[in-house]
Amino acid sequence: MTYRIHSSERIQHLVDKAAFLRMLGEYLKPDSLLSDPEDLRPFECDGLSAYKTLPWIVALPETIEQAQAVLRLCHQLGVPVVARGAGTGLSGGALPVDNGVLLSMAKFNRILHIDPQNRVARVQPGVRNAAVSEAAAAYGLYYAPDPSSQIACTLGGNIAENAGGLHCLKYGLTVHNLLGLKILTMDGELIELGGSGLDGPGYDLLALVSGSEGLFGVIVEATLKLLPSAETARVLLASFDSVEQAGSAVAAIIAAGLLPAGLEMMDNLIIRAAEAFVHAGYPLDAQAIILCEMDGMVEQVDADLVKAKDILERMGAVEVRLAANESERKKFWAGRKSAFTAVGRISPDYYCMDGTIPRRRLAEVLQQIAQLSADFGIGVANVFHAGDGNLHPLILYDANQPGQLDKAEELGGKILELCIAVGGTVTGEHGVGMEKINHLCIQFSSAELAQFHAVKAAFDPKGLLNPGKAVPSLPRCAEFGAMHVHHGAIPHPDLERF
Repeated sequence: MTYRIHSSERIQHLVDKAAFLRMLGEYLKPDSLLSDPEDLRPFECDGLSAYKTLPWIVALPETIEQAQAVLRLCHQLGVPVVARGAGTGLSGGALPVDNGVLLSMAKFNRILHIDPQNRVARVQPGVRNAAVSEAAAAYGLYYAPDPSSQIACTLGGNIAENAGGLHCLKYGLTVHNLLGLKILTMDGELIELGGSGLDGPGYDLLALVSGSEGLFGVIVEATLKLLPSAETARVLLASFDSVEQAGSAVAAIIAAGLLPAGLEMMDNLIIRAAEAFVHAGYPLDAQAIILCEMDGMVEQVDADLVKAKDILERMGAVEVRLAANESERKKFWAGRKSAFTAVGRISPDYYCMDGTIPRRRLAEVLQQIAQLSADFGIGVANVFHAGDGNLHPLILYDANQPGQLDKAEELGGKILELCIAVGGTVTGEHGVGMEKINHLCIQFSSAELAQFHAVKAAFDPKGLLNPGKAVPSLPRCAEFGAMHVHHGAIPHPDLERF
């Protein structure tokens, strides 16, 4: 499906493509400029492959000066720019615009420095997430955020989306492990935010830019916090006869004051797909399993595991199994990390949702998702970071069947609305991109959206960076509100004022 941004968010320009390519060619090598449709095809989407737009031009700078030149030229001529990392994002955040430049940061792929004494790493945005921990391992250190796509996803994209991972419950999201940034503004100015220390004077612009989805600037360097590797890590696998029981068990573990390094949950569809793919040793008859990992000093880990096992059994676990050794522990996690990939074994296509809810509402929300799945006649496989309430329902469909994608999208929208209704939000770590932009009209009031646009304008007055993403225009929300009224849903009260 080709995606077009809303007319109110589209940036118009009257720039001749051939002339513009000649101007860009003054700064970039010929093989760093792509304009032929076949060369552009690999950049037409990110991980949300249901939506595609062929970019106008792709630029692949190798230096900060080259990236500055591209941005300055685009700023001068009013050409929109979308920055792209590895293209593994799942919300369409790196989806190009058909009349703009896609600025690929793939060649910014060097680890610049690791400082073991201060436990920091300076990296370029195209460095893979897993590569940081691989390089830091020689010093007994690692980088904590670990998205399931960490072998492929890059730090620039992680920062843009404020990515999390399997161990974010204890160690936080990207923003909690980020010390400094160098970014280029739309007019090519290089600015530095944060540093190598724990705090800095002035507004916390570092936190503001983290998770801003490429709307404020283009990341060219990041300073990351490294952590010492834990003395030990051990994981429990608990199986349950119902998803609701497992959801209640997650809430009970957190309520007891325990802080697992990872607390993940999978339902039966995911269990079967992952087990067939990885052979992790999951119980195929379980309706849900929980992976609960404790790490730290041996004595503390042992004590916490005893408490967690007792809670899981009291909450109805049929079996609670401790990984026998490090090899089995890694297998348990390999199954979880491969969950999205493994679903390809049971469905031709799937639509991956990302919402967050209060943990105490977990069992209730899972019941309602099951009911929505039945109402729509579409399967939903559930896998999520249960410890922090970040849901990843995978809506199963077949793109070759007319109307199925539309139906999957509609079901996904209902799940997002459910997350908002119980006090949650439309995203946890995948970002908003273009996938969830309409549902921000439900979550936020017109005054709040206006404030978001004011912050955007402070960085990018012409609105050239990543137009049509992350924050909806008020005309879009007015149209979405009218559509919701037409379909019988309850719109956000402020939509009536647009």
